[in-house]
Amino acid sequence: MHYLIIALQLIVGLSILNVWLVQYNKDTKWRGGSATTIFEEFAAYGLPVWSTYVVGAIKVVLSVLLIVAIWFPALRYPAAIGLAAMLAGSVVMHFKIGDPLFKSFPAALFLVMCLIIAFVG
Repeated sequence: MHYLIIALQLIVGLSILNVWLVQYNKDTKWRGGSATTIFEEFAAYGLPVWSTYVVGAIKVVLSVLLIVAIWFPALRYPAAIGLAAMLAGSVVMHFKIGDPLFKSFPAALFLVMCLIIAFVG
């Protein structure tokens, strides 16, 4: 079970870092509304530009902490719970603007993974 939790930490942490540091300016089928970038996505949610930076910074820091928690287990629970809360917000935003269910799938999947990391690990 220990190795499964580590694998989940890496999957979630690296995936979120990828979204926010590599793919932020690229069109994907998961973006909210008809957005092609992360800034357009936040605009589609009705959020101000500054919130993109705040949410991004929080998700990046928590993702790094989740990965670091492989070596410092005391960080695992707060990082996983923090990311779970942020991902729950992502799912809610998709529902708020009436996105098809599949667009919220990655956020929902990573939310479940974070809860497993927090409560099973």
